Amino acid sequence: MQSILDTAKDLIKTVVREDSIVADCTMGNGGDTLFLSSLVPKGHVYAFDIQPEALISTEKKLRENNSFKNVTLINSCHSKIKDYIHENISAAMFNLGWLPNHEKIITTKRETTLPAIKNAMDLLEKGGMILIVVYPGHEEGRLEGIEIEKMLASLNKKEYDSMIHRIINVPECPYIMAVQKR
Repeated sequence: MQSILDTAKDLIKTVVREDSIVADCTMGNGGDTLFLSSLVPKGHVYAFDIQPEALISTEKKLRENNSFKNVTLINSCHSKIKDYIHENISAAMFNLGWLPNHEKIITTKRETTLPAIKNAMDLLEKGGMILIVVYPGHEEGRLEGIEIEKMLASLNKKEYDSMIHRIINVPECPYIMAVQKR
């Protein structure tokens, strides 16, 4: 079976054009930022993280791959996406949880993730998609997933399609939620 992260990337590829504006709402160590940058050579990636370490490791990764020209790294909370992006986006990726290989005490939180998703939805162009990878293996991640699912399940079906892709026999396994604007 394909990994959750590979499935997430395959979904994003269906809505992104080479000139798209996209957002990596949880930059981490830069894997998704680099991936998005490769998809939009004539577009732009806005990448967010609250931890300076994330910007340092992402900048290094982008420079090593000569992919820095179409990326803006933002040391700010993803809930402030509309303070930095003033145009429609084709896609936004949220890879929730904590910064890999760093302290696990700093995680994404419902209090900022839910407004961040809502704000990204406000920027989403028709046909655009928000992809969220949830990590339910820790308490905040589990609760974050429950709240996001409630929010996406309540969306107007005439305006949005939303889905969950989950391995059901491994409850602590990361899973995908996605919302696409009709």
